[in-house]
Amino acid sequence: MATAQQDILNRYSKVTVIGAGVIGASWTALFLAHGLSVVVNDPRPDVETIVRDYIRNNLSTLAELGLPTDNLEKRLSFEADLERSVTGADLVQENGPERIEFKQDLWARIGRVVGEHALMLSSSSAKTATEQALKMSRPERLLVGHPFNPPHLIPLVEVVPGEKTSPEAVDDAVAFYAALGKVPRVVRKEMPGFVANRLQRAIFRECCYLVIQGVVKVDELDDIVTSSIGLRWAADGPFRSFHLGGGAGGFKSFFKQFGPGLNEAWKNMASVNLDEAAQDKIIAQAEASFAAQPPEQLESERDAKQLAIIRALKAVKAGK
Repeated sequence: MATAQQDILNRYSKVTVIGAGVIGASWTALFLAHGLSVVVNDPRPDVETIVRDYIRNNLSTLAELGLPTDNLEKRLSFEADLERSVTGADLVQENGPERIEFKQDLWARIGRVVGEHALMLSSSSAKTATEQALKMSRPERLLVGHPFNPPHLIPLVEVVPGEKTSPEAVDDAVAFYAALGKVPRVVRKEMPGFVANRLQRAIFRECCYLVIQGVVKVDELDDIVTSSIGLRWAADGPFRSFHLGGGAGGFKSFFKQFGPGLNEAWKNMASVNLDEAAQDKIIAQAEASFAAQPPEQLESERDAKQLAIIRALKAVKAGK
């Protein structure tokens, strides 16, 4: 690991994870695999069993990512009292309920305990740092660090500062996530859904429309996506893909050729009403396609495929 990356992990070596659902447990596994000490705060009486089981069930994935997996749990502890759990923490990663009152009260309490240089990060996919920080006296170290699930595997972290977040906190968050092997990208303007979820929702709206209209079935649509735009965008993303689609002229040629047609196509994009009948149609097809396999098997297959893609892309970038 580069010296700068190790330095940032040394600075933020004591981490508190608030909330131990799937995302919190996944963060915990990743932090431990990078040598950090983790305190988990969650009120559930069975939280220790849940987190330890999650870590043990994902050791092979961590190993596939090239991370050490021996004795991870020796740096793991649990503390149900919020104030005690964050005392001495260098960094807090929050994964609590998406209720703004909950988050505002939580951060106000945390802010009164942690040191002035502690980094406070929220995994929220919906609540902005500006909203969350309204009851804090020192909001400059709070920002959103929104992962894609599960964060120990999927590279992206959307780093979304609030109106009062300091530039230094943004830089530290980006450096911290990068040292964990993530791909942190700063979202330059607070917007509902940030970036990745807005894209996902827009695409999924059209997916639902096509199924509801009987154009395609659920499993067929999945095959279409994974065999075309999913593969292409995993390699290059939409803008680079369409830049290449313009040939030597890039986007100038692309827009000249396809721009008018895109404008007309966008006008004809349908809205979707996910009423009970529409939901029933999608659910019935999804269950017919996927319900025969246990969720654990589907998750294992998903992770194996995603790992293969991640490894292949890394190999290409490394020139192998």
